[in-house]
Amino acid sequence: MPDRLTLGFDTSAAHCAAALLRGDEVLAERQEEMTKGQAERLMPLLEEMLAEAGVGWHDLSVIGVGIGPGNFTGIRIAVAAARGLALALKIPAIGISATEAAAHGLPRPCRIQIPTRGDQVIWQDFTAEDRDGGRPQQAATGALPPGPAPAAPAVPTAVAIAQLAAARADTPAPRPAPIYLRPADAAPGRDAPPLILP
Repeated sequence: MPDRLTLGFDTSAAHCAAALLRGDEVLAERQEEMTKGQAERLMPLLEEMLAEAGVGWHDLSVIGVGIGPGNFTGIRIAVAAARGLALALKIPAIGISATEAAAHGLPRPCRIQIPTRGDQVIWQDFTAEDRDGGRPQQAATGALPPGPAPAAPAVPTAVAIAQLAAARADTPAPRPAPIYLRPADAAPGRDAPPLILP
């Protein structure tokens, strides 16, 4: 659909990023750098973008969401928002990995490297034959296998997420789910009382 409205957003890194597309045209795009506060900022940011473009929630055709890997809490914020919006609006929500978004628009073969804590990087190789490149991995910066030179993204994150989601909107896909490469930093203590629900 050439006039399909696609909303893409991501909070998996130290930002709150979003883009609104009509077909291939970028109607609005925002990226606000922040290390915390994405949960409070995401929905107002999306509403501001929709208002700026003169459209409403029910005009949307598809949602694209960044599913990580990245910040554990940030990933959950965006995925929960996308699932809730998709359910309420009865439209598809498509999960896009951080490495897929970064590789969008780049010639193949290419390697994506995303810095994380310490000397660790999230990385993924994309080849001409294997367009999606498999699954992101994490390794120490100096421990990566031989491969293509790391490439810088060609398209802003939220725009790439929206473009990829629009391209996949007619293909059945599971609900967006977070990609975690390591366990969460927080875990219930051994002496914590059991949670009893009524």
